[in-house]
Amino acid sequence: MAIIGKIRDKSWLILIIVGGALLAFILGDYQKGSTGIDSKYGFGTVSGEKVNMEDFNEAVNIAYENSRRTAQQNQQEPQPVDEGAVWTAFVDNLLLEQEYKSLGITVSEDEFDAYLYGREGFDVIPDLANNFKDSITGKFNEKLLQARIEEMESSDDPKIQKQWVDSRDYYIDRRKQEKYFEILKQGVYVTNLEAKNEYFSQKEIKSVSFVLQRFDAINDSEVDASEENLKQYFKENRSDKKYQNRESIRQVKFFDVVIEPSKEDSIKFEKDIADLKKGLSQSTNDSLYVMKNSEIKFFSSIITYKPDKDEKSKNGMTYPNDLDSIVKNSSIGQIIGPYKHNGSTKVAKLVGFNGNLLSARHILIAAQRTDSAAVVKAKRKVDSIMPILNQANFEEFVLKHSDDPGSKNTGGKYEDFMDYEMVPEFSNYAKEEPIGKIGYVQTDYGFHIMEALGRKPAKEPVLAVVQKTLKPSRETIDTKEEEIYDLLYKLDKKIGNETNNLLKVQLFDTIVSKSGYVSRPINIKENGPKIYGFKSKFAEDKILQLAFDSESNTGTLVSSPIKDKDRYVIAILGSIKEKGEANYEDVKLKIKQDYLNDQKAKMLSKKMKGVKSLNKLTQSLKGATLLKSDVTFSNVQITGVGFEPEIVGSIFSGLKDGQITVPLTGNIGVFVLQLEKTVNPPTAANYLVEKDQLLNTLKNSVQGSATKALVKQADVVDNRRFFQNNIRR
Repeated sequence: MAIIGKIRDKSWLILIIVGGALLAFILGDYQKGSTGIDSKYGFGTVSGEKVNMEDFNEAVNIAYENSRRTAQQNQQEPQPVDEGAVWTAFVDNLLLEQEYKSLGITVSEDEFDAYLYGREGFDVIPDLANNFKDSITGKFNEKLLQARIEEMESSDDPKIQKQWVDSRDYYIDRRKQEKYFEILKQGVYVTNLEAKNEYFSQKEIKSVSFVLQRFDAINDSEVDASEENLKQYFKENRSDKKYQNRESIRQVKFFDVVIEPSKEDSIKFEKDIADLKKGLSQSTNDSLYVMKNSEIKFFSSIITYKPDKDEKSKNGMTYPNDLDSIVKNSSIGQIIGPYKHNGSTKVAKLVGFNGNLLSARHILIAAQRTDSAAVVKAKRKVDSIMPILNQANFEEFVLKHSDDPGSKNTGGKYEDFMDYEMVPEFSNYAKEEPIGKIGYVQTDYGFHIMEALGRKPAKEPVLAVVQKTLKPSRETIDTKEEEIYDLLYKLDKKIGNETNNLLKVQLFDTIVSKSGYVSRPINIKENGPKIYGFKSKFAEDKILQLAFDSESNTGTLVSSPIKDKDRYVIAILGSIKEKGEANYEDVKLKIKQDYLNDQKAKMLSKKMKGVKSLNKLTQSLKGATLLKSDVTFSNVQITGVGFEPEIVGSIFSGLKDGQITVPLTGNIGVFVLQLEKTVNPPTAANYLVEKDQLLNTLKNSVQGSATKALVKQADVVDNRRFFQNNIRR
């Protein structure tokens, strides 16, 4: 059950800039203080300056605390924190703080009050408007917010006071961000000529007929793609941007050997499950039997299980949907299963039913039982509320006084819960007191002013569940490990005898393929490396070390297999691509495809040139058909063909009605087009609609584009993974 107010919900939020917010706290100057570590990069650099590690670690800790707190409020398991998202928000916030200082962007006390309460032309902040509503009008009630802030400011608990300070910082920072991006938006402008061009690009229609000969009409074998020709083509085109490495990248090639249960393991497992089923059916102490034999050692005589599809189902306390009718129609003591569920095999025994669904509403006055001063203060508040509280004003008092955000928006209600889902004092009141009676109980969370709302029967099953997972035996694991080490030895011996690094990688691929495995590549960026496709951080770190260790070169093989949970991985450094002009080998496959297309385009263009009739051209080409399409300049897709910006551009480059083009090379082949007719758009008095559309598009992109530009200008280096693995410090 949640025990904190809505404003606390808003503190320490970590939000991504593009989404319209930022870190929910004020970070100090990231240059303050030294980390005590003599390193060039540390966790990373922004504008050439090292990021303060303590500040970043604090941000990560706050994110974890926020996740834990949210999970506690929602009675769920904490969600994993994406430290990459924390880093992005952290860097964005550093850069924006520098911008605020440069431009003198501040928020005065008067402006902050107006912003917070929705005065002087400000709209009420939506999250505050939703959480501080008048119970009668349903509109934002400024007094409720003021009362909550005063309560937090005057609290005897320093943590509560700090929660308001944090929340205040969050909203001040939010306002500064709004002002900053509003300034940038004021600099966005669309000219009349741009609006006119946009109008014509959308409205002017070119109807064309065309003949397309695709590159695949010519077999690759008909083109002389010798190594000499490919290298010459690369030499002539290496400065083309598409062959440039935008950033430094290491490619690692790897294959995995999954350690799976053998046939013998499966046979033994089935026998063990049969024995467990027999034992559970004969058990006279189900709790002891489950604790002794199940992988998940849990038993309760009151907690119920639900089908997976049930909205109130909880992780670990469910069974497959298709067993629902079987479970609920079973008799006490009946065995259900074995059945497969969430990767395991389970056998269940129906031990009873829990038949009470309860509903109640409450106002929580928070006070930890161990804090005697807080308890006295909370009890005093309860005593002041009870005489004036009734069913008619209960919801109003929930909004004004309750410290439980989990039920604040529902008038304090918790409906259709089982008695074990709440703390005993709360459940006992809902279960035993007369419906409609208002009273209070004390729990570890504080005082709950309660009203029992209802009880209804239910047939929810209580199960004793024995769970087992089929796993490889020690003998199977030993056999597989021996096979893996033998394979690595074979690779090391073959590759070690080769002096050419590129041939080492080719040998790796060949041996892996002949051994019945598949070699897969993974590209790892040097700046902010992310490694996908692995199951453990241990394996990711080993791959990172192989890729970026100072002694690693193309063709460097791992010294031992990498354990990655249920598999072993063997990897080799496949290539090193430095930022800037690429080496021939780095882009060889791309060069070959482009060279083939280039030569095929020349061959096809030769066949298609000098055309005066598309019909005759169609007849002269094998498999050719005459196609038609209506084209606008704003849409570079051609019906039946796809993305062809250069072809669309050619159509709108002065081509006259009836005119036939020379052969034009597109993305998938060679075109010859004839412009049948041009449909001009209606004359427009002005282009205000287009101007507004363009302006709105530009303004909506300002925040993302500006933030991206700031990051690019700052030359941000994300060195976290390297630092943690002692690769680059």
